[in-house]
Amino acid sequence: MAKYSDIKGFTVQTLSTDTVSNTGATGAWSSGGNMNTARYTLAGVGTQTQALGFGGRTPSYVGNTEQYDGSSWTETNDLNTGRGYLGAAGTYTAALAFGGVTPPSSAVTETWNGSSWTEVNDLNTARNEHAGFGTQTAAIAASGYAGGMVAVVESWNGSAWTETADVNTARGDTGGGGTTTNGIMFGGYTPTITGATEVWNGSAWTETTDLNLARKALQGAGIYTSIIGFGGETATAVVGSTESWDGSSWTEIADFSTVRAEVGPAGTSSLALAYAGNNATGIVAITEEFEITPPTAQVQVEGQLFFNSTTNTFKETVQDVPTTAWASGANYPAPVYLISHFGTNTAALLAGGSINQPGGANSQNAYTYDGASWSEIAELNSAHTEHGGFGRITTGAVVGGSLNELWNGSSWTESNNLNTGRGNAGVSGSSSSSGMVAAGEASNYKNTEIWDGSSWTEVNDMNNTRAALDMAGTTTSTIAGSGNQISSPPQAPIRNFAETWDGTSWTEVAELNTGRTSSSVAGADSSSAIQYGGQTAPTSLVANTELWNGSSWTELNDLSTATNRLHGGGYASAASALKVGGAGPPEAGLNTVEEWTAPLANKTITAS
Repeated sequence: MAKYSDIKGFTVQTLSTDTVSNTGATGAWSSGGNMNTARYTLAGVGTQTQALGFGGRTPSYVGNTEQYDGSSWTETNDLNTGRGYLGAAGTYTAALAFGGVTPPSSAVTETWNGSSWTEVNDLNTARNEHAGFGTQTAAIAASGYAGGMVAVVESWNGSAWTETADVNTARGDTGGGGTTTNGIMFGGYTPTITGATEVWNGSAWTETTDLNLARKALQGAGIYTSIIGFGGETATAVVGSTESWDGSSWTEIADFSTVRAEVGPAGTSSLALAYAGNNATGIVAITEEFEITPPTAQVQVEGQLFFNSTTNTFKETVQDVPTTAWASGANYPAPVYLISHFGTNTAALLAGGSINQPGGANSQNAYTYDGASWSEIAELNSAHTEHGGFGRITTGAVVGGSLNELWNGSSWTESNNLNTGRGNAGVSGSSSSSGMVAAGEASNYKNTEIWDGSSWTEVNDMNNTRAALDMAGTTTSTIAGSGNQISSPPQAPIRNFAETWDGTSWTEVAELNTGRTSSSVAGADSSSAIQYGGQTAPTSLVANTELWNGSSWTELNDLSTATNRLHGGGYASAASALKVGGAGPPEAGLNTVEEWTAPLANKTITAS
């Protein structure tokens, strides 16, 4: 019997506009009522229609407090201690003001009951320019300036301050938001102006994705998973830039109408308030209100198929690898090279390697990466280097030499070895029960073996002898590129050969544009991959990235740092890769990380 879908086909959604990456881009700032006292370095709490602004500099340090009702400001009782650059937490009727500069730096803490301020117990460390967030009875004071930048963090329980875990990067003039168990701090200066962002889970700070525009003297409105950062100063100018945080990354959205820094903040990421501040014209009393307007477009979803009725085209949303650039990630815990790796840039596992260069010891350490931070996991049973990894973060293997260790998501188990033990081989595969190894440093540089979860079986050889090649894919569809022929002198000649594996045999395909060795690779199968880094001669390192589309190689954006000794396995997608550690001049191990994350794009589907 025929199925309905076979007769009628499938419905493709019709849209009048393309889908978009972020509907937050529809937000805008508009004018509100001016404050009564123009000032800067003030603090604030509350909502867009019930806000409290207090303290600041006129240029004298003041305690002036004003209330906003959504259209105008009303003066009310002052702080007991006038000051600027102070921290704040709480609401319109129950606020907390702490620290600041009078001068000098202050530890004074005051509570607001809706009509007046009362002094309570001081901070342990007098400071100013710190991040503050939380409620009147549960707040955080993070970092700041106390005669120098301090990393000290204090937690308020409603009656006293207690020191807790320090931030990773001490800084001042930073923005922040959240609660005592889920917070965020961003921007500032160290004294170098930074876009660094750290998140707080109640016990520790973790570095995550930087602001797009590094700046100091900015403010924020919102919570840990949804906040906007606005205003501030770069090294050369006062800015009105606004960025939206979605819990993992920042997106640039609408700017202030009047650029300024050191404003007072209030509200949420969708209904925010920014008031007073200073810019090139001086101190201002301006208030602006931010609002996210209802989106008219849908958010992009990978794999979505739709018909754009305005342009009369069918489109598919895919990851746009050719437009991708490398971005900094969280540093690996130690300098390392020739480390085994597999997974993606948000779910990666790295193990073994050499912990420094030259002369460093081989490592048993293993870590996972979630796109923001590293977590130590169970060690390998034996130290590995010049080996390779295959699989995913929950199921994989590290193989080479006379060792083979399987990963089940929580522990490593030694298993059957290769028939021909070797290092610097090409490695690919999708799980601890499905992998392959080819070529490498052994008596036969071309031989290939397949792993079925219990044993290795020799299959057809590669066409070209080589070592330190890179492979990505599965046991039925793999791309292998570059490498070097072991001869005299060592590592010469370096190859630009590429071959694909179809489950039975190897086929020579188009050569890379830049022959190299000790590079790294990422790809799902033989139809799509990227190869990056490596060396073209023993002392000539490269940053080149090349894309394989199933028939040819195209040069893309380079790594920020030319790096070699990256060889050690392959990541599972050409759209999601990492560069971890490696070696760079002057021949020293690195702990730097770069991330390759392809953005989504709507591609027109054409008849073929």
